Amino acid sequence: MYFNYFCHKCLILFVIIWSFPVFPSLAEAEEVFTLEQTIRQAIKANLGLKSSREDINAAASARLKQRSNFLPTLGATYKYKRNYEERTTAADGVTVPKNKYTFTGTFTQPVFTGFSLINKYKVAVLDFDIARINEKTVREAVVFEANKVYFTLLKAQKLAAIAREAVTQISAHKDVAKDFYEVGMTPLNDLLKAQVELANARQDLIVAQNNLETAKSNFNILLRRQINAPVEIKDIVDYCFFEKKIDFCFDMAEKNRLEIKEAELQVEIAQKELKLGKTDYYPSITLEGNYYKAGTDFDADGGDGISDPDSWDVTATASWNFWEWGKTGYGVKEKLSALAQARYQLAEIIDNIHLEVKQAYLNTKESEQNIMAVKQAIEQAKENFRISEERYKEQMDTSTDVLDAQTLLSKTMTNYYNALYDFKISKAYLYWAMGRAQEVEAGLE
Repeated sequence: MYFNYFCHKCLILFVIIWSFPVFPSLAEAEEVFTLEQTIRQAIKANLGLKSSREDINAAASARLKQRSNFLPTLGATYKYKRNYEERTTAADGVTVPKNKYTFTGTFTQPVFTGFSLINKYKVAVLDFDIARINEKTVREAVVFEANKVYFTLLKAQKLAAIAREAVTQISAHKDVAKDFYEVGMTPLNDLLKAQVELANARQDLIVAQNNLETAKSNFNILLRRQINAPVEIKDIVDYCFFEKKIDFCFDMAEKNRLEIKEAELQVEIAQKELKLGKTDYYPSITLEGNYYKAGTDFDADGGDGISDPDSWDVTATASWNFWEWGKTGYGVKEKLSALAQARYQLAEIIDNIHLEVKQAYLNTKESEQNIMAVKQAIEQAKENFRISEERYKEQMDTSTDVLDAQTLLSKTMTNYYNALYDFKISKAYLYWAMGRAQEVEAGLE
């Protein structure tokens, strides 16, 4: 009975252990990522995106900090003074207490600062807007990078499979060539050619497998998984050509690219900085109030020798530095140069975006043409290899013919998958260049 009870408990413990997710690598191995899942996970895990969100928080705090400058500041001081002894002044007979406690409360309200406060606040608001734009820019870059890594991995998988198939085909042909040579049906050089080609194919397979492992590592790093975690992704072989004209792409980029919006905000900031540079052309006006309380005890509430324990005053101060040997004027010229630079940078960014769009458009169209050109040749290359194998077995073709046919087949398949996945990457880049990366995120190829 005790033995049965022990076995029952062990069985329960075994089930609990294996049902509890303590083996993350096994859980990761079972998950098959789609493109949409990859994009969502990349956005969730990306450190640059998290950092840009902290930039937003910092800019929001800076904006609130600048807004607080419009409000009055309040302060207080508490002072204790001890004299050597209590004494009476000879001139007016006023008694000076031995102990004196003084409390002073103050407030200061800026009334006019030469438009400095309002322009500083507007700059802080623009900085906040730029931080939000930067977050969106990073997000779109992550979306494109997820597309690129995903399709690069698919391409590496296909090329590795082609390399493995080439090794299998050439190995089978080498066996046939060996059998023929051993019975004297073919010369030795047929066998040697097959062996050399098999060695080359195995070397190509090693390269393809290494490229595949690198692509998997890039995928895992993008999603912040363990670098050697197993990767399973869903293949995407269907495609839809891009039908829009390049002028449409230019218009979309000028309308949607966040870099342009950010550069325009930088121009606005430079304009506000120029106004800040002119602040010293104006006087500043400040209102200040004080409340005083004095006494001979710690509560500062009057006492011997304290004639007026409570008092207050209000002061309005206007100040103006009207001559500083050209300091303000030179500062304004500096801000004018900064404004001109911001405008030049805006124009340069637009030019660079046009170039990015055109390169992406041409790469996409090139990949489209490559797909159309090579797709028709796939079945022909397969049939050519099959016929060459059959003719070799019938001694109607040479070993060189078979090896050439196999090389042609591998090259054709490689060209096709290169064209297919390069097209998908180029198209994703084109959408990013147009400022429409979110459409790729939504699965709108």
